[in-house]
Amino acid sequence: MIRKCLFPVAGYGTRFLPATKAVPKEMLPILTKPLMQYGVEEAMNAGMSTMAIVTGRSKKAIEDHFDINYEIEDQIKGTDKENYLIGIREVISKCTFSYTRQIQMKGLGHAILTGEPLIGNEPFAVILADDLCDNGSDDGVLAQMVKLYDKYKCSIVAIEEVNPSETKKYGIIDGTQIEDGIYRVHNMVEKPNPKDALTNLAIIGRYILTPDIFDIIRDTKPGKGGEIQITDTLMTQASIGNVIAYKFKGKRFDCGSVDGFVEATNYFYNQSK
Repeated sequence: MIRKCLFPVAGYGTRFLPATKAVPKEMLPILTKPLMQYGVEEAMNAGMSTMAIVTGRSKKAIEDHFDINYEIEDQIKGTDKENYLIGIREVISKCTFSYTRQIQMKGLGHAILTGEPLIGNEPFAVILADDLCDNGSDDGVLAQMVKLYDKYKCSIVAIEEVNPSETKKYGIIDGTQIEDGIYRVHNMVEKPNPKDALTNLAIIGRYILTPDIFDIIRDTKPGKGGEIQITDTLMTQASIGNVIAYKFKGKRFDCGSVDGFVEATNYFYNQSK
């Protein structure tokens, strides 16, 4: 059983400046709920109760959100506004939150390695909160991936088809389809130019990783952009057939971009009517 989900949230969110000058990008709201809470709820619905958060400077709002605010609780006690807090109260009561800081931004691989003391020697999930996913009332993306892990017992990445012109924004995989929408990965490249892309199958911000990934990251040299890329690390596992790519069911919004953020806001607003 996968009990822990790691959230790398130390990035600066520069594409949303000046809004993210003092507010973490993961706390930007889609309607009345911050992106981070959507991610935690997805992990909860996949059966996870321990949230391991790799944070950084100016991210205290994340810790405060997943804690009781006694002043607000006192002010709205006995009013219909208490209903606004039902969802976050449930999250706080059912989950344990632990935090560690990533002192320098050295890539997603480095962020995941920074979270090792919070994870230990067990398989774990990773959610990038600015990739917001929705599958209605059906299983969320992470819950779908947990079922796959029960079968394959190896690292899993979520993928979707993207416009070939956009491959330079993503890690791109190539592999052999072993079931409908499921691929045994044999190659992956970080943010290739469209003319160099292996396919248009792009990795999005959902992973299940086996604990040997930490030792592999330690031995991985910086790659694209001088950062430790998780795609380079996963290639070590893929070289022995230990990475599965899964074309998930559901809709994904790139809320790390303004266009994707607006699209998600409109989508969830229409869903709420």
